[in-house]
Amino acid sequence: MRLLMWLAALALWLPGGVLADACAPRIVSVQAAPALDGARPLTGWVNVTLPDTWTTRWRAHGDSGWYRIDWERGCENGEPVALGIDGISVAGEVYSNGDLLWRDAFLVEPLSRSWNVPRWWVLPESGLQPEMNTVWVRAVGPVALGPGLRGVRLGDPSTVAAQHYRTQWRQRTLYLINAVLCGMAGTLFLVVWALRHKTPAGAAYGWFGLMALTWLLYLTTYLAYTQWPWPDAITRSRFSMVAMVGYVLSACFFTLRFGGQRLPRVEQGLWALAAVGAGTAVLVPDNIAGPWFGRVWQGSMWVFIANCLQFQWHAWRPQTEGRKPLHMLLALCWLAVTALTVTTLIPGVDRWNVARNWAAFSGLLVISLVMLLLGAQLMQRVRSVERFNRALTKGVTEARAELAQALAREHAHALERTRLQERMQLAHDLHDGLGGSLMRSMALVEQAPQPLPNERAYSQRLCRSRVRAACEPEWLPQPLPNERVLSLLKVLRDDLRQVIDQGSSAGAQVPDTPVQWAAPLRHRFTGIFDEMEVASHWDMPLQWQGRPSALQCLSLTRLVEEALSNTIKHSRARHVHVQCTQPQRDVLCLRIEDDGVGFDVQAVQNAGVSVGMRSMAARAERMGGTLEVTSGAAGTVVSLVLRLKK
Repeated sequence: MRLLMWLAALALWLPGGVLADACAPRIVSVQAAPALDGARPLTGWVNVTLPDTWTTRWRAHGDSGWYRIDWERGCENGEPVALGIDGISVAGEVYSNGDLLWRDAFLVEPLSRSWNVPRWWVLPESGLQPEMNTVWVRAVGPVALGPGLRGVRLGDPSTVAAQHYRTQWRQRTLYLINAVLCGMAGTLFLVVWALRHKTPAGAAYGWFGLMALTWLLYLTTYLAYTQWPWPDAITRSRFSMVAMVGYVLSACFFTLRFGGQRLPRVEQGLWALAAVGAGTAVLVPDNIAGPWFGRVWQGSMWVFIANCLQFQWHAWRPQTEGRKPLHMLLALCWLAVTALTVTTLIPGVDRWNVARNWAAFSGLLVISLVMLLLGAQLMQRVRSVERFNRALTKGVTEARAELAQALAREHAHALERTRLQERMQLAHDLHDGLGGSLMRSMALVEQAPQPLPNERAYSQRLCRSRVRAACEPEWLPQPLPNERVLSLLKVLRDDLRQVIDQGSSAGAQVPDTPVQWAAPLRHRFTGIFDEMEVASHWDMPLQWQGRPSALQCLSLTRLVEEALSNTIKHSRARHVHVQCTQPQRDVLCLRIEDDGVGFDVQAVQNAGVSVGMRSMAARAERMGGTLEVTSGAAGTVVSLVLRLKK
């Protein structure tokens, strides 16, 4: 039963198929002849096979030619007939039985570009003959560019339209996809190169970006409908050849950089060949441009093939660190492209189809695969960066813990240093303040020619008691020891209160005038100097020009105390001069001078036993001042230059 059904279907199909074939339009002959002034020739027709170029047939002919396609209808069933043409180089016009069917916008330079543009039309039924009909096609283009006619087909509209869309996909859409992909790849990888151009892999990204952009420029040969921005078809072809040379040069350098190869002589040779190829494409005369364009194109292809083959050796040869997968994948990609490229160089292969297939498929293959390779390489580097970031995060965490411990230890050490500094500061204050008071009291006891105030008061009490003998010097009783000690302690108490008052008020306010600042010092030391019969002179300005800080005032007080205490203790001076001046608003100069016996300043500093000298130097340094001590047989001078804050 199943066999009978198949036989019935075959019987129904065969008549329809035979009928359809019998009624389909049939091309009888295709002929070509050179045009004379653009007019349709009457003689000189020769049979040709499409696709056709007349470059080899009529070398000395101009840039215009005619094609005559004779066809006949299979049967008179009134079905419409459609005509499809794959392309006319470079521009053209089409007639059906003498009636204009279509014409390019420009048939003189700058010519319209129809060589890679498929078109189809439904032939008007009113202009068709019952039996034999003729389609006339005029092709216009420079001889250097191989003018001619591509494939032609006749049939019912649905069949011709379906074939047109397939041709449109191969000749236009595929190139448009190439162009979009190249534009995206070129922009993306040039941006990556700009961000990573200093890294070894950055050069590969940059050369691939140039490779994609130069291929995009070359693709305009297939996609452009006009010659813009070039003035004519020859100039545009020169530009296309330069773009092809740039593409091959970029592909070679990308291969070398991607593979980590450094071949200086090869790179110099590539630059030289690129310069020769581009120069030839630009400078060759128009009348011989066609053959030279072919040589530049073929030379570029051979250089590209050599580049692909040398990378096979680089990628597959045994290596100490092992073969790299990305290099082997690029080698496989170049191997496939090499196979396609070699077909373009085989003599006798149809030029139209070879150019179309090579440009469409190899370009798409190269850009797609290399983008995947570079994307994979970029992902590897991203993963490497992520691993590094994780390791870095772990290291930072550990370092942070160690740093916290170190900071804790440093904090403990800082606290200890602070305690020591406070102790040192307290020691200096006690030395300069209370120590000075002790020293002055000792000097007062040792050098006073008459009894202390409490002793004199005791003698006066004896006189008031009318004990005559008590009023005589030789009968003056010795002072009571307890009362003498009490007198000294009272003096120390007063000095200590003054030291405490000055220290506690250091952060509160600064005396209004230098005289007020020096008044306590002058009061305390003048009495001692008077007791020791030492003349003292205090020279202070009436007003501050630049006011020191409270801390600076306290430090200046301590420094003057120490200097005067040293004068009392060591100098045996008869005159002391304390002077404060302000030569500039932000500069304060302090000078303490005596006419004592002096001392060896350098020896004392080297011995390091003088607490007072070290204390004065430390205070001057903390204030930001410069201390200078000079001493000799004529006396001692302690001078301080202090820079005040504005």
